[in-house]
Amino acid sequence: MARLRKFTAYRRLERPYTRFSKFRRLSYVRARPVDRVVRHNMGDPNKAYDHTLYLVAKDGVQVRDNAIEAARKTMNHILERQAGKKQFDLQIRMFAHHVLRENPLASGAGADRMSTGMKHSFGKPIGRACQVKKGKILLSLRVFKQHLELGKKALKRATHKLPCRSQIIIQ
Repeated sequence: MARLRKFTAYRRLERPYTRFSKFRRLSYVRARPVDRVVRHNMGDPNKAYDHTLYLVAKDGVQVRDNAIEAARKTMNHILERQAGKKQFDLQIRMFAHHVLRENPLASGAGADRMSTGMKHSFGKPIGRACQVKKGKILLSLRVFKQHLELGKKALKRATHKLPCRSQIIIQ
């Protein structure tokens, strides 16, 4: 089974060269991997909540879609179990548009005949990432007053799943 490549190879922000067009000849990247984030909005958005909590990035970094999905699952699990399905409004405010590419090079005996080196080094798509700049809001959570500590706990757990330093802001 193919493993995910270590994310240190993709952590640095780079110029996005992933144009998608409805006309195939105008698209730079021919194929797009499937976005692993299942939902961006959870809970009940129609209630008048008391507090809004934001998770804000302290660094500029790329966040893979599977890290976003892991943070979403963790938060949703805590909030649904302890507060209830309709007692919060969670929004993921990161969208994985940037396509990560890899130029696979073979190693070992006879590898010089298999790879092209840097001649055709654009690479094949292997995943998606979201480009996050310093100060961007990653997640927003609206809760009632009695669930404020639970919301802090859920956001704190989500920070462990993301590859950047972040802080929680309460309003």
